[in-house]
Amino acid sequence: MLHTDAYLARLGLSAPVAHTLDGLTTLQAAHLRSIPFENLDPLLGMVPDLDLHAIQTKLLDKGRGGYCFEQNALFGCALREWGFAAEPLLARVRNGAPHGGARSHQAWIVAIDRREYLADTGFGGAGSIAPIQLDTDMEQPTPSGTYRVRHDDTTNETVLEKNGPDGWFSLFSFDRIEVAPIDFQAANHLCATWHGAPFRDNLLMSRHLPSGRISLFNRAFRERGATTLINTPEAFETLLTNRFGLTLPGGMALAAWNRIKDQPVTR
Repeated sequence: MLHTDAYLARLGLSAPVAHTLDGLTTLQAAHLRSIPFENLDPLLGMVPDLDLHAIQTKLLDKGRGGYCFEQNALFGCALREWGFAAEPLLARVRNGAPHGGARSHQAWIVAIDRREYLADTGFGGAGSIAPIQLDTDMEQPTPSGTYRVRHDDTTNETVLEKNGPDGWFSLFSFDRIEVAPIDFQAANHLCATWHGAPFRDNLLMSRHLPSGRISLFNRAFRERGATTLINTPEAFETLLTNRFGLTLPGGMALAAWNRIKDQPVTR
């Protein structure tokens, strides 16, 4: 069961949203602006607990963030309890590649007034702050950029793309295969422990602010198109707490710094 009061307080909302497109848009934006994407637990050797109580304790009571399986589990719980028709999906991240990797990203398809929308609060890359309509290949402007979906005939998947300086950039792709809770548990363990996933050996963070999206890859902080390298553990902890809005237990920031201080600053 959703801890409604705690979730609303974390998001800065006064009441549950209506199960309309406006309500979905409000909820997704509030979540992305309030709860940052972060993978500190896998970086420090821990597999995130996907039990809903554990997720709510971490993200709501303790002021942490999380990665897609945690973020979208919480978001999806709110969607369903507040009357949305929501179907989970398990996508393949592309990040510009012509094909995706393992099924490693959770998101939602939400049906409203006979239309379907891609709703996602857990993509650590340049995902949309707003739901994306799925029954059109037209460009869809949002506050975080312009997106589109297209069908990939080669893989028979739907691909989410963002328009950037070099043209359309593929983010992730998905099909409508049915997924069960055990699929998310397996994907979570893979993402947290496998050397082929980025989360075990690198820190990835993201948060949507009113001024735009901010992100961190190891020591490289990016805001408004400019990249700044973080060079001290003190500046690193200040960034995590002040800009990303995390509440961290004692010693966690320093432990994370020691893991990433010599890691690459580009992907």
